Amino acid sequence: MGGVQPPVHLAGQACLSWSAGSLRPIFNATRELANTAAYQSVRILSVSLNQAEQELEDLAEVDLQWSKPTAENLGHGSFEYMSAVCWLFGRHLSDTLQYPVGLVSSSWGGTPIEAWSSGRSLKACGVSKEGFTLPVSISGPSEHSVLWNAMIHPLLNMTLKGVIWYQGEANIDLNRDLYNCTFPALIEDWRQTFHLGSQGQTERFLPFGFVQIRWHQTADLGYVPNLRMPNTFMAVAMDLGDRNSPFGSIHPRDKQTVAYRLHLGARAVAYGEKTLTFQGPLPEKIELLADKGLLSLTYSQQIEVQRQDDKIFEISCCGDRQCKWLPAPMNTFSTQTLALNISSCPSAVAALRYAWASWPCEYKRCPLYHPNSTLPAPPFIAFIAN
Repeated sequence: MGGVQPPVHLAGQACLSWSAGSLRPIFNATRELANTAAYQSVRILSVSLNQAEQELEDLAEVDLQWSKPTAENLGHGSFEYMSAVCWLFGRHLSDTLQYPVGLVSSSWGGTPIEAWSSGRSLKACGVSKEGFTLPVSISGPSEHSVLWNAMIHPLLNMTLKGVIWYQGEANIDLNRDLYNCTFPALIEDWRQTFHLGSQGQTERFLPFGFVQIRWHQTADLGYVPNLRMPNTFMAVAMDLGDRNSPFGSIHPRDKQTVAYRLHLGARAVAYGEKTLTFQGPLPEKIELLADKGLLSLTYSQQIEVQRQDDKIFEISCCGDRQCKWLPAPMNTFSTQTLALNISSCPSAVAALRYAWASWPCEYKRCPLYHPNSTLPAPPFIAFIAN
């Protein structure tokens, strides 16, 4: 990689291939840009935008060589190339670890997962070349593997501690139903190639974190780590929508909370803090109390009911050979249990889902959170045994 290898004492954390957000479109941007003097043990490297038809062995260029963070280095005043989440995430890690951290930012906004995937992983998921007009959600390169070839493959001889990924909206209308394959396949492929490229110095099951934008990102299980996605962690962001953002509602300005939630996952999965809570509560038991017209949920963690909601829980009510989704209003609750009113369904309840909407709740106003960590309960869907 020529002159862009990190010093060997750095704990490298890569912030790779996402729809990147700069620091300017975030809350308190001026303060965040000014607050760099306390983080002089952090080093940052920013990869230049580039694409290639074949896998490159070296980066064509970098926007920033390994450097100390300054307001200028974090984007030369305009913050065009350094991800805000990457920087804020790295700050949290530095505060926790108290030793040097290296951040590699390789990102291009408005790009689909196909551009960041190798041909191997796309073939494994049966992804074919697109022959139609690209959706408006894609503003950057979309051709298969071109960003993997130019902006990820040249980094393979680095030793990484982990990766964080922030992407999903660009695939809302492009191979969306394959994302539950393409994302786990990308993770597995990156892990294997980084492990081999670093001659074994990067862990074979490299910790991989991501911001949850869509259900398919969890391989349709709703939580991570799971069997298809081991050693992963995610930051649930469904309560961070920003209706008033001048950059569009899918570009929320609260990148600080995204970074905070991601760093909790990194501490637990990559750095071994086994007792740290890094994901909001999910039900571990769902019991149908048909005689009472209730569905009882028992959660694996304590829950805090921030507000009662009549529509965010929905049941699949089946009768006359068809099913329809109906609201299941929240009824009674305790520290780990919640009862839902299902009296609207006179027939069989087949499934339950939570927060199953593009905009399930307003800013930090979802109904359910973990009481101490302020982490929202993730969306889920579960089938009910009658």
